[in-house]
This record gives sequence, C-alpha cells and structure tokens, in this order.
Amino acid sequence: MLTLQSYLSLAAIIFAIGIIGIVINRKNIIIVMMCTELLLISVNFNFIAFSYFNQDIAGQIFVFFILTVAAAEAAIGLAILV
Repeated sequence: MLTLQSYLSLAAIIFAIGIIGIVINRKNIIIVMMCTELLLISVNFNFIAFSYFNQDIAGQIFVFFILTVAAAEAAIGLAILV
C-alpha cells in the first residue's frame, strides 16, 4: 500500500528534475517550458495526495485551476515562440 510519504517523495523527485532542467538548459526555451510544466505537475501531485489522504476535495478543485493556468501558459509561450 502506498503512503503519503511515497507520493510526496515522487513529487519531490519530479520537482527536482524540473529545477535541474531549468538550471542546466537555459538556451532552449522549449525545454525550459517543459521543465516549468514539470514543476507545476509536481505541485499538483502534492495537492492531490494531501487532498486524498485528508478526505477533502478542495485540493483537487484547486488542481483544475492550476491546470488551466498551465495550459494557457503553454499556449501563449508556444505562440510567442512561433
């Protein structure tokens, strides 16, 4: 059975990959945007994990707002790039 610690560890690993990707590769804007999305996904993963273990739906609702902002950010970033 997976515990809250397992989910938080996975989110921390994803967050670290995103930070490392931004620090190492600053020249390629596509990779920087993908790493920014990894950061947002790891935060969403934390919200979902805490929401599930606390039996509260507010965290899952907040994830939808973050996903909307992330989609808009990706669309605007790619439009500017093209």
